[in-house]
Amino acid sequence: MDQLDAYFHTPETHFDLPLGLTGTAFQQRVWALLRTIPVGQTRTYGEIARELGSAARAVGQACRANPCPIVVPCHRVVGRHGLGGFAGDRTGRRLAIKRRLLEHEGVLRYSTPTDSTLGPAPAP
Repeated sequence: MDQLDAYFHTPETHFDLPLGLTGTAFQQRVWALLRTIPVGQTRTYGEIARELGSAARAVGQACRANPCPIVVPCHRVVGRHGLGGFAGDRTGRRLAIKRRLLEHEGVLRYSTPTDSTLGPAPAP
């Protein structure tokens, strides 16, 4: 819990938790790649799929199956034209959590339930 508390105070916190994630070989590959996405950056489902020689939809399904969604930052994976989904949700409460995490990390600078702008927050 200390590392999660630290993350919510400082998003650059590095997680060094021992994870015993159970999933298919493909899911394990996706989750390993997600852990390499730095705070403050995003990748699209398609970019990850190309890197793994797969399809964007398969990457989305692996993200949906992620059992540890902040430590394995599936919230940093977005659609080509917007946020995509989060934990299988494309419009509701779970997607609002993804918005909040991306705002916390400085990636999302404008967001409403139907529109989001990705990119670094403008300088004050």
